[in-house]
This record gives sequence, C-alpha cells and structure tokens, in this order.
Amino acid sequence: MRMIGKAVHYGIAVGPVVVIKPREAQVKRYKIYNTSSEMIRLEQSLYKVKNHLRRLYDKAVAEVGSEGAAIFNAHIMLLEDEGYLDSVHSIIQAEKVNAEYAVATTGTHFADMFAEMDDEYMQERSRDVLDVTGRVIRALQGQEELDFSEMEPSIILADDLTPGEVMQMDSKKMLALVTLRGSANSHTAILAAMMNIPAIVGVEFNLDGLPSGSIGIVDGYEGSLVIDATEEELAAAKEKIRVQEEEQMMLQRMKGKETVTKGGRVVKLLANIGGVQDISYALENDAEGIGLFRSEFLYLQKDCLPTEEEQLHVYKKVLQKMGDKLVTIRTLDIGADKQVEYLELGKEDNPALGFRAIRICLTRKDIFKTQLRALLRAGMYGNLAVLYPMITSVKEVTQIKEIVEEVRGELESEGVSYKLPIQGIMIETPAAVMISDQLAQLVDFFSIGTNDLTQYTLALDRQNERLDAFYDAHHPAVLKMIEMVVKSGHNAGIPVGICGELGSDMALTGRFIQMGVDELSVSPGNVLRLRAKIRDINEEEEG
Repeated sequence: MRMIGKAVHYGIAVGPVVVIKPREAQVKRYKIYNTSSEMIRLEQSLYKVKNHLRRLYDKAVAEVGSEGAAIFNAHIMLLEDEGYLDSVHSIIQAEKVNAEYAVATTGTHFADMFAEMDDEYMQERSRDVLDVTGRVIRALQGQEELDFSEMEPSIILADDLTPGEVMQMDSKKMLALVTLRGSANSHTAILAAMMNIPAIVGVEFNLDGLPSGSIGIVDGYEGSLVIDATEEELAAAKEKIRVQEEEQMMLQRMKGKETVTKGGRVVKLLANIGGVQDISYALENDAEGIGLFRSEFLYLQKDCLPTEEEQLHVYKKVLQKMGDKLVTIRTLDIGADKQVEYLELGKEDNPALGFRAIRICLTRKDIFKTQLRALLRAGMYGNLAVLYPMITSVKEVTQIKEIVEEVRGELESEGVSYKLPIQGIMIETPAAVMISDQLAQLVDFFSIGTNDLTQYTLALDRQNERLDAFYDAHHPAVLKMIEMVVKSGHNAGIPVGICGELGSDMALTGRFIQMGVDELSVSPGNVLRLRAKIRDINEEEEG
C-alpha cells in the first residue's frame, strides 16, 4: 500500500511502524462549592505543566538549538497570558465550575480565534493553544504524559503530533515521522527537519486500519509512505539508504576544504542560526561564518523586552565562539508571522505588508537604540556585521545611520568601549531592488532575503498552502531582481550575499555563481552539501 503526502524533510527510512492515536481528554462540567480550593488546584497544575515545558525546552535546545526550542517558551508564555488566565479564573468563579471545564472552554475559544484567521501560520497557532490546553487538563485529571522511553527504532505514524510529543521521543529512535494532518509550517514539521528526521505531512490513512509492527518505507524526497512493502520495494529503499549514507560520508570529507569552483571562483559559505546554541551546529558543519543571526528570537523567547546587558551577553558569546569568523546579526525582525504580545502591535488585516521589522525600529527608537548599544559594544569581541531588514527607501537607511551615530555619540560620552561594525541591509522588497544602485552607496554589503522577495514580487502569501500551485521561487522576475542587485552592489564595490531559502536550492547554485553572488548563507545542515556542489561547478559548462 503506497500513499503520497507533502515532503517536509528529505531522507529514506525503513522499519517497523508505530501508530500513535490522539489523546482526547474527556471533560465534564460539574459544580464546585469552594472556588479558592479549585484555584489552588489550577495553579498547582499550571506549575506542573510549565516545569514540564521548561524541561522540553532544555532538551530541544540541546538537540535542535534555540530556534526550534522557541515554541516551548511560547507555550509557557500562553500559560502566563493575562487574557487566557483571566478567562479561566472568571469561569471558575462566576459559574462555580471545575477547572477542567474552565480551561477547556477558554482553550477552545482562543483556538477558534486563531483558526478563523486567514493566515496559515496563525491557523497553526490554533493547534498550539489546544496542545497547551490539553496538557493542563491532563494535569488536572492526574494523567501522566506519554512515555516514549522504551520505544524501539520506528517510523512514527500519527493523526498529528504536538512539538512536545516529538521532543519527548528519542531522536535516534525516530526513523521517520508521518502525519495525517499538519503543514510544512507547523512547529512539529520544523522540529523534524531540525532533528534531521525524514518527515511527511498530509498523508491520507486510517489509523485504525494500520496496526503497529507493520514494516514501512518513508521517502522524504518524494513524500511517499509504503506499508507492508514488497521485497522489491524494500530492496530498492535499502539501496537508496546505502547511497544516502555514502553521500553523507563524502560530505564529511568537505570539511576544511575551500568553497571554490573548478574555475577558481571563491564563494563564502555561511550559516543561518537563531541562537547561541546553534553555533556548535554551524561549526560542526564547517560554516565559514554566520551570515544571519536572527536576533528576534531573543525577543520571542521572553515576556518583556530584553535589556541591553542581556543582549550584549548573547552577542558577545556568539562572537567569541566564532573567533575571527564573520558574524552577521540582523536587527529586530518582528511582525508579520512573528508576533510579540508585550509589544502590543495590534491586529493587522495584512501583517506581511504591515508594521514590522525596521518600521518598528524607526518608530520605537527606544527599542532600536537599546539593541544598537548592545551591538556596538559587542563589536569589541569579534568580527561583527549588522544587518537591517525590510528596507524600502534611501530615507530609511539615512535614518538608521543617524540613530547609529546618536548611539555612538552616547557611548563615547559615557566612556563605554565600543566598535562600529560594518553595516548592511537586506534586499527583500521590489522597491529596494529598483533603487539598489542608490542604496549600495550607503552601506557596506547587501544580503538578499529571497523568501520575502519572492512573496512580494509575486504578490503571493508564501504561507498560504492554497497558493502552493502559484508559488514559483524560480520565477524569471525573481531571478532578474537578484541579478540586478548583484550588479548594483558590485558597481559600488560591495559584496552581495543570499540568506533566504534559495541560497540552498542547488538547482540555482550555478546560476547564482554566474550572476556573481559572493556569499550564500544557509541552514547549518546544508553547508557541506552546498560546498560539494560548488566545488563541482565548472563555470564554462554552466554557461
């Protein structure tokens, strides 16, 4: 039996199937007479759940880095959200009902609000709310969390899995992950990719008709699941695994080698990371530096603005760990699909085109200056570059430079040590592309954010799965824009890199080298694979 879904992460797996069925907590409504005791019971359960989530966060940080672990901090923040808690408390006190019912009612209300939003990313947050709510209900009912410690190496089949359930499993025993529901944007799918586990979502199967123990084959390249495979299918899958393992061994030989084409063209190969914990992964894969440090995760993981000292501590640590290698830190890129409740940005009908990134920084100068102070001070400890996102005009760059000069002057007058880093901008809007010749005169480098550039060029929400058939990252208009930016940068004598998803698209690597792209910044796991590709490129043949 062969079924097709949507591939989330590449790889081949063969092994026994373990079917995990949904855990649905049964909630009954009943009257209580002592609301104070019920509130205490609720607080004890919230405390237990938050402690469990903190343990999952620590495990996730160790296995997939801070970016992948951020979801567990978000879950903790939900359990500390005033609106969520006020709703639960008021239902218990006003209706004199049990805490399970109050939590379930509140969770359903919040989940429905997210589910009704047009944005697919926000719809996925509906599942997060239900996940957290289910944890609290089970804690109130005295249920223990699932125990996967005795699981044998298996292919996991489920209707859907929460990020917490994924992190409770031993990643070495998860041969592959297949779900009936979910999307490539779900936190579960993102975690699977970060854990380097072959994963497929959206596979149509009947859980009741699939007994555990059946031998399955998962092909994360084509998005297929085979149950009760034939001898021929098993032999073909094992051959694919052998080839895959040989490729991995070959990639290890890329460590320490120069990223250079057969024609002698050197390309800088950098890594995208979300936190200090990801540095070891970048170094393990021999990245030549950090091309994108997403500083917004400092803000997403907290329930208040990070202080100057907190930021300095993180930036300093990253720079020191990377030694003399370049570290490019992007300033706060909040907004659109990355919301921080405590900033109170408000709901927008079209957040992708709304109040986000540099627009927040130029409007909320206090937030921006705090980050810039930390960055300039951190510049003393390594090879730092600062990157400003979502630029659309010369005026914005001029304003940024004025604020940087203000910060520099303040540090100078306070006698605080600092070093002015090189400064660049992200080119991720058609407006920035069209005036890239002017912008190049004002900055030290360009970094092309192809994810947003594609979205804005095609007037297409990249997180809306209904538009998958229309989404074309190889669209001639997108490629022409990249080429135009490279020419503008080189005419002004500044380097141009790519830090979006297209940077690791090896179908375009040769084309980018022809264009003259100087740097490619990709997820750490793609560094060695891309180096092998670049070293195999002959510019004359590519032409």
